Amino acid sequence: MNRIIALFVLSILSTTYISGQDTLKNHYKYSKIIPVPDLSFFDQVYTGLDILEQMDFRPLKGKSIAILTNNTAINRNQKHILDILKNIDEIKVSFLFAMENGIWSIDDKRAKMIGRDQVDPVHGAPIIDLFNTYLYPPHWVMEEIDIILIDFQITGSRYPTYVATMSKVYESASKFNIPVLVLDRPNPLRGDIMDGPIPRTEYQSFEAYHLFPIRHGLTIGEISLIINEMGWVKESSRVDLQIMPMSNWSRGMWYDETELPWRSPTPYNLNQNILLFYSGMDLFRGTNLNIGFGTDMPYMVVGAPWLETSFLIKKLAAQKLPGVEFKEIRYRPSGTLYNNRIPKYDGESCSGIQLILNDRNLFNPLVTSTTLMLLIEKLHPRQFKWEDDNYIDKLFGSNELSLFAAQDKPASHLPAIWARDVYKFSEFRKPFLIYK
Repeated sequence: MNRIIALFVLSILSTTYISGQDTLKNHYKYSKIIPVPDLSFFDQVYTGLDILEQMDFRPLKGKSIAILTNNTAINRNQKHILDILKNIDEIKVSFLFAMENGIWSIDDKRAKMIGRDQVDPVHGAPIIDLFNTYLYPPHWVMEEIDIILIDFQITGSRYPTYVATMSKVYESASKFNIPVLVLDRPNPLRGDIMDGPIPRTEYQSFEAYHLFPIRHGLTIGEISLIINEMGWVKESSRVDLQIMPMSNWSRGMWYDETELPWRSPTPYNLNQNILLFYSGMDLFRGTNLNIGFGTDMPYMVVGAPWLETSFLIKKLAAQKLPGVEFKEIRYRPSGTLYNNRIPKYDGESCSGIQLILNDRNLFNPLVTSTTLMLLIEKLHPRQFKWEDDNYIDKLFGSNELSLFAAQDKPASHLPAIWARDVYKFSEFRKPFLIYK
């Protein structure tokens, strides 16, 4: 019934644009936001995939397409885009582009069905691994397709490599003059909160690929718009980019307020609270501490066999960090299906600190994680280690965090440094915001 209503609305309101988006939004030089009807009289949020489905996939009909996607590309009824497209004869899914962690999550039976041949069992389309095998889509793929479709859920933090892979796809699309259609999805950590440093050039990596703060407050559509308009890929290449926006999403929404079904965009982010912890605690991958890998509490604990928790928790209490409390725990990490790598201190008894979320609107993940990290470094100068190759600097985007530790500066002074970056970025991004 909802689909019939939405189709009716789309047919009679073809000149009415989405709330918060007017025709001035299509003044961009290289990119276009597809105008869609105003559905504000409906209560629910519609993703770009939902909108495209209600449009009967008209922009893709008669085309051979490649799709950059993963397990998160589902509609409101939890149906995956590949399953939806299977029933549309006029669209040929020729190739799938896989990012880090693959097309399907490990608990989807299709992950096992793919096997060694790397062929999607739904469409029989070859899967092109753009993380472990190729850096760019091969020329023999680009020569056979008419358009690239992009649909995946971002985490709200810049750590995942997905945006870097997408940028490589843009470079190839520009070279072969292949248009790109991006289906927009919510930022799960809200679109009005930004935090953390902008990467310095010398510390850019696949986990800090573009000039976004750690918590950027953008959607994948807005990220694509900035990258394309600013020429943030090799040789300032641009693509013929179209963005299918959402309807009824606003910047102050947490993901659970959208009432959309949730699929974790990375293997360890099992729910949305963990995703919030992840935006700060993932920095600990640059240290020799375990952050819950090998347990059912990833990113919610930090520990090691040598960690002295009783004194640490008193120091944490004195910091009066808002929205979170801390508890001493003991745990034993062990190998897990959700990660191919062996967790740090696998099989060893660890003393740790568990983070308990009290108020997500007050909780600051980056302030909390950097405070915790610098306290541990100060309390355990001999046992605490940074990972090799200055990995913490690549995650953080600069060497300021490790310098603070080396210079024994108080953690409370660190946020003032990245506050300048946040202010500059908040001003810079304004022309590229699709939603209010």
